[in-house]
Amino acid sequence: MSYNIVVLVEEPVADWDARQIVALHADTPEPVRYYVLIPVEDAASRVESTIGSLAASEVMGTAAMYVDEADLERVHEEIRAASKRSLAQSLEAFAKTGAQASGEVTATDPLDRLCALSQECGAAEIIILTRPHVVAELFHVDWTARARRRLKVPVLHLLARGEPDWESEVEAEHAAERERRAAENGTGTGTA
Repeated sequence: MSYNIVVLVEEPVADWDARQIVALHADTPEPVRYYVLIPVEDAASRVESTIGSLAASEVMGTAAMYVDEADLERVHEEIRAASKRSLAQSLEAFAKTGAQASGEVTATDPLDRLCALSQECGAAEIIILTRPHVVAELFHVDWTARARRRLKVPVLHLLARGEPDWESEVEAEHAAERERRAAENGTGTGTA
């Protein structure tokens, strides 16, 4: 028997994020298996939003924009291909950690598919990896809040983060330490 975890992501899982996720389960006695779920962006919505943002330019005298079915289908194909590349990149990030991972791209509502997949694989927990969405989180309409209301398993929300720049962080710490010492030496020693 394995400990199954469904990971719903907005964008490809970076190596750093995969290492952090796998580290959370390092002491799990059963073999851990990750199921990565990546939603496909709706091509029609993307085209409509682009056209909508261009609509304001009509006031400025720009000609109306027309998108035919062939163009829309080309956008659909590009988006599906990008989603498949994102899935492959995510699975590769997990593979680099030695973790077992499989995944899929979904064109249906991400939460509906998340619920179905968690039942199909007998998920012990759910991890949702996103960029920060302050407004959605504030009103509890983000994926995590919605998943917690619908699922009977623990749901953990993690914020995606790229590989940290350790050299910059260490340099900043050293600079702060030098400033602290300089302040101590300049004001902390007084002789009478």
